[in-house]
Amino acid sequence: MPYRHLFGPVPSRRLGISLGIDLVPLKTCSYNCVYCECGPTTALTTERKEYVPTGDVIAELRSYLSTSPRLDYVTLAGSGEPTLHTGIGEIIQVVKSEFPAYRVAVLTNGSFLPDPAVRRALLDADLVVPTLNAVSDPIFRKICRPHRSLSPETLIDGLIAFRKSFSGEIWLEVFIVPGVNDDDAEVRKIADAVREIRPDRVQLNTLDRPGAAAWVRPADHRTLDHIASLITAAPVDIVGGLVSRHEIDSFHPESADTILALVRRRPCTLDDLARATGMHRNEVGKYLQYLLENHLIEAKRAERGIFFLSVS
Repeated sequence: MPYRHLFGPVPSRRLGISLGIDLVPLKTCSYNCVYCECGPTTALTTERKEYVPTGDVIAELRSYLSTSPRLDYVTLAGSGEPTLHTGIGEIIQVVKSEFPAYRVAVLTNGSFLPDPAVRRALLDADLVVPTLNAVSDPIFRKICRPHRSLSPETLIDGLIAFRKSFSGEIWLEVFIVPGVNDDDAEVRKIADAVREIRPDRVQLNTLDRPGAAAWVRPADHRTLDHIASLITAAPVDIVGGLVSRHEIDSFHPESADTILALVRRRPCTLDDLARATGMHRNEVGKYLQYLLENHLIEAKRAERGIFFLSVS
């Protein structure tokens, strides 16, 4: 059956082989992060509601997982902030009760963790990966460009409260934007927050595809290594490249070849490629990431957005 709310499985730099669940319309989020590879937020909101029918998502999951696919995670992520969806807890419970062999991950910006209802909804997940990019308010606003009602203080309070109730793993993502949150003063504030939050791991991340703002650049390995040395209250991982495509049953070489053929014919945006291939934007993005990492394509920013083109 065709799936509207599932995508992949896709190769994930952090989660291995991941089946994605997209719970909100593109690009519905409480943040408008400068580095977001999904592009600028078009619906900046803190309104929680049933953005897509919960029953439809569950039906698709039952259909797909009943085939016993090889997966490392079933991951709630996608085109925006998944905890905006009020049915997220029910969806997690269905996976864990009916398909207990699969681990559930939630990729979230963490902005709704101050809400006890959201914390309860995530309790059955195996892994939650929230984001903390800054402690200082001006830096938080420059990177995350959040809804006006949000602040780093309440975000940190929510993360601390969630750690107290959640028995699964928490991997705290810190996305490094050079020239903004990579100086020692801000990193030490983040390190102090890590000590309070007590995550199982800290994951340092940086840009690997063009983000929403043209000025954002990836941090170099030396900078990431130095930042990692300043965070001592939890193990620190520097997020690396994609798992090899040969390890993924669902990696379709013909899909990568199709994308490569399309951009050889003419430069295409991610949305152009999603329409042409019929794949979810996030799935197209993973193939683009693979092609970029293997220097088969390059990205260029133009008036209509980010275009991908062949290097040969």
